[in-house]
Amino acid sequence: MRKDWHQVCQTLWEFDRRAAQGVAVVAGVDEAGRGCLAGPVVAAAVILGGKPEDWVGINDSKQLTKARRAALCQHITASAVAVAVGVATVAEIDHLNILVASRVAMGRAIAGLPHKVDTALVDGPYAPLFPADEVRAIPVVDGDAKSLSIAAASIVAKVERDAMMAKLAEQYPMYGFERHVGYGTSEHLAALRQYGPTPHHRTTFGPVKALIEAR
Repeated sequence: MRKDWHQVCQTLWEFDRRAAQGVAVVAGVDEAGRGCLAGPVVAAAVILGGKPEDWVGINDSKQLTKARRAALCQHITASAVAVAVGVATVAEIDHLNILVASRVAMGRAIAGLPHKVDTALVDGPYAPLFPADEVRAIPVVDGDAKSLSIAAASIVAKVERDAMMAKLAEQYPMYGFERHVGYGTSEHLAALRQYGPTPHHRTTFGPVKALIEAR
């Protein structure tokens, strides 16, 4: 059955309005790359503004094709009130753990917005960490499927991270980063076994850690 994207957009928009409780500036926040074996975790914060009909087609990034995500990311970046990206490095992921690093990246994304945020709607059960701790954060489990601004952030985070991994693929062409973007696919695991980990692999993650210990 074909989705009515106008209705989907209206539903997601209304969730934001209810959750924000009438405050002036609401940002959606999400991250990409949490489950990967390589590369940073990347978060985005988006203040949409406008009207629901300005954002028809926005949905959870996992429900969209690569081409559709790219087009929507371009639209969001050009038309939203503000967009910012925050990154936590592989070194930070290994030092802090992936949960804390994800929350740090989200805090950095919020801090990078040029507008003061009254409320941040955040995908998942945890709030961002400093420097965004002065912002009222509302964790929303499965938020990228419920909130329009979180869905927008999920698109930007995914597109930005994919672009980073494509650049990494130019440096390490044998790993296929441009295809699996760091996830533990059979292709990626085979390359790890053949070539060993790069400096961009997360050494605390099971398959990478096991390979290092075996060597």
